[in-house]
Order: sequence, then structure tokens, then C-alpha cells
Amino acid sequence: MEENAPLTQLARRLEEVVRELRGIPVDVERLEDSEQVRREISRMVGVSRELRAMHPVGTDDQGRAEQRTRRDVLDALQDGLTMRTIVHAGMLDDPRKAARVRELNAAGDRHRVVDEPIQQLLIFDRAAAFLRITPVDGTPGGLLVRQQSLISVCVDLFERTWERAREVEAPVARLSPREREVLARIAEGRSNGAVARALSITEAAVGKHVAGVFAKLELPAGDDVNRRVLAVLAYLRGAVK
Repeated sequence: MEENAPLTQLARRLEEVVRELRGIPVDVERLEDSEQVRREISRMVGVSRELRAMHPVGTDDQGRAEQRTRRDVLDALQDGLTMRTIVHAGMLDDPRKAARVRELNAAGDRHRVVDEPIQQLLIFDRAAAFLRITPVDGTPGGLLVRQQSLISVCVDLFERTWERAREVEAPVARLSPREREVLARIAEGRSNGAVARALSITEAAVGKHVAGVFAKLELPAGDDVNRRVLAVLAYLRGAVK
């Protein structure tokens, strides 16, 4: 009962806000088409400086659309976007979804995990928020909220959930001392050949260690993914000690 108290309080606060807004024009836009929602989210990812996100276990974007969204987020992170994401623990049970979480986490999207049910939510710069029209996974369309009082409730929900969530357990502890040495040299901008000379080992051995780093950091292979860069980003952010 106490565990759900924060959510109950937030629900009551939301009801209060709704009552306060009766008779006042509310800045909430209904987007019926899911592709329209995706386009608007991609646009806002490109122009925003801060993003808070919550994803339930059922979130299951696939195919080219998911790749475009992920690419947009990775590009925005590289350009300075500050992002925090809360995911349901069940998402990490799916190897594909877990790999996506690791990839984004390595790129700078800080992730935390919760066991309680959550709904999909995106908040951009405390200025706009996206929610599902109905809180059921797979529901088409969404709501674009710009009403500040409602956004404040969403931000409060996110921050309270973030505080009691736990960090994603990065698999960096699995790296061997030699793999860490190799990654440290790569972070200095050295090629495999230069790393081999610095550590007095063969270039083939360096390649083997690099492959081990990719596997242990769970960085997926793909035409649109530079695993070497993501591994270095993880190192520079202190994920690898």
C-alpha cells in the first residue's frame, strides 16, 4: 500500500489540476496517427536540450521506424541532448531490447529500472509531453501536451519514479584487465596497430580484445552503429574504471 503512495498522491494532484482547468482552454493536441506521433517526436528530439522518458515492458518498436528513432536519439545525444530514461525491468529480459538499452546507455542516455508498472511518457524541456491516448500498449496515436500545469504533474511523476528506481547494471565489470587497457588506449584515439605497439602485443590480439569488449559491453553490431565509438563513450563517462 505504501509502495504505491507516491503514485496515488500524483493521481490526486492530477485530478486537482483537471478540476482547476475546467472551463479554461487546455493546450492538449490529439494525434490520431502513430506515424504523425513518431515524426513529431523525432522533430522535438532534434531541437530539445533535455528529455525525460518512461517505457513500459510492452514497448516494442521494430523495423526501420525504430532504427530511425534510435538514430535520431543517438545523434541528439552526440549533439548535447541530456536524457534520462526509466524502463520496466521486464524489458531487460528481451536480449534485443536489453542490447538497445545498453547501446543508448553507453551513448549517454542514463537509464534506471523499476519493477512496478509504468506508462509510456516523453517530456521535452519541461515544455511538451507525449502520452498514449489510452494507457494500453499498442494503442495508435497519442496526446501532445503543452499545458504547463499538466506537464508539471508529469515531471513530478517522472522524478519520483526516478528516485526510487535502480541503476542499470552495466556489464563493464566483466572486462578483463587487458581489455580495459586496450579500451583505454582506444579512448586516446589510437588504432589497433598503435594499441598493439603500446602494449607490446600483436595486432591480432588487440582485435580479439576489442571483440571481447564489444561482447561484454553488449554493444550490438549494425550498419548504423559504431561500436568502437560507443565503447569509448562508455569509458569516457566513467563506466569503465
